[in-house]
Amino acid sequence: MHLPDAESLYHVLRDQIHTTYGDSLYQPDGVALVGIWSGGAWLAERLAHDLKLAEFGVVSVVLHRDDYAEKGLHGQARPTSLPFQVEGRRIVLLDDVLYTGRTIRAALNELYDFGRPAAVDLAVLVDRGGRELPIAARFVGAAADLPVDRALVLGRHESGLFEFHSETRTD
Repeated sequence: MHLPDAESLYHVLRDQIHTTYGDSLYQPDGVALVGIWSGGAWLAERLAHDLKLAEFGVVSVVLHRDDYAEKGLHGQARPTSLPFQVEGRRIVLLDDVLYTGRTIRAALNELYDFGRPAAVDLAVLVDRGGRELPIAARFVGAAADLPVDRALVLGRHESGLFEFHSETRTD
C-alpha cells in the first residue's frame, strides 16, 4: 500500500491557505487557525510558525465524540485552547485525515461552545472518502484510497517534519 507524502501535502495545504486568505491571516480579527488535537494541532502549530502568525488554537473533541460512552477520556486528550475570540471570526479548522466526518462534527460542537464563528473552513492533509456525515473540506492536500480496516496516522518527527504510517483501525 502506497502512503501519501505528508510533508509534500503540508506544503500544498500551506500554499492553498496562504493564497486564499493572504493579508487577512495577519489582521487582528482576521482568519484564525484551529487544529484538532493531535494531528490537526500539529498542523496549526507549524502553519502558524511558517506563516509567522501570532497565535493558533487547538480543540479537543473528546467530550463531543459520539463514542464517548465507550471510550471515555483517554490519556492523550488535551484541553481546548483558543487564545482569541471565536465569535464572529472566520476559522480554518485543521485535521490530518478526513474520513467519516465524525471527528469534524465533534470539533464543530466544541468550537461552537466558545462562540459562533462567522464561518468555518475545513483544511485536511488527506481526504480518504467514506463519509458518514455531509462534511467536505475546502482545502485538501490529496485524496487517498485505503482499505476500511486501515487507519492513516500522522506522525511528527523531532525535527517537526510530518510522515504518515498505516495501522489497523480499532474503532
